Amino acid sequence: MNISEKKRVVVKLGSSTLTHKTGRLNLRRVHNLIRILADLHNAGKEIILVSSGAIALGCGKLRLLERPKDTPTKQAAAAVGQCELMDMYDQQFANYGITVAQILLTKTILENGRIQNVKNCFQRLMDMNVIPVFNENDTVAIDELELEIGENDSLSALVASLVEADLLLILSDIDGLYSEDPRRCGDAQLIPVVEHIDAHIESIAGGAGSALGTGGMATKINAAKIATAAGIDMVILNGSQPELLYDLFDDKPVGTRFLAQPR
Repeated sequence: MNISEKKRVVVKLGSSTLTHKTGRLNLRRVHNLIRILADLHNAGKEIILVSSGAIALGCGKLRLLERPKDTPTKQAAAAVGQCELMDMYDQQFANYGITVAQILLTKTILENGRIQNVKNCFQRLMDMNVIPVFNENDTVAIDELELEIGENDSLSALVASLVEADLLLILSDIDGLYSEDPRRCGDAQLIPVVEHIDAHIESIAGGAGSALGTGGMATKINAAKIATAAGIDMVILNGSQPELLYDLFDDKPVGTRFLAQPR
């Protein structure tokens, strides 16, 4: 199936896409991104967001220079940033007549019988033409209680499987998967399509993400393994250029596409 034919799309927005290095919102990029997502929504795409940025925005508002390492400060930053994050989505999408809703998850919810409640809520929101915004509940999901999913790349793949998406789209600060680290090797080549995730693909994915995020290419490969195993295509796209979304849904070759395996 061509990308243009895919209807239910989970879009994961990374911290590096939404914020400046200061942790404050990148207003110009966010405005363009939401305008395009709203346009795709109006065109009939079922847009579901998995949004990073709560801790990063909290760090910016609390004037912290990097992501906290201790759990209480991380929780505090998430609590502050979550308000700002959802207020931003609410106001920006409202400009286009679109309502958003927040769904907070923890690992325990995803792994027990309560997941059906999440599915029921999600389906009703879709029936009402609302864009759901999923996130991990960072204020209560902590390492010590072993509840933490840890990063939103994997969460987005779990959500894509949960909602039976046609496509998982990860917007990051890189054009896609390269043969080598493009920040270190000028000869690195973009890999347009990955048919199977093997040891070689896993070996070329390494390194951490930005100072305010938790992801890196390794977490995106893990997300691709989850999504493709569930029969869902995944695409990594550069979130600093929101207009690439139009190219993607016009079936132009952008980013890296990981092909779904048979369900």
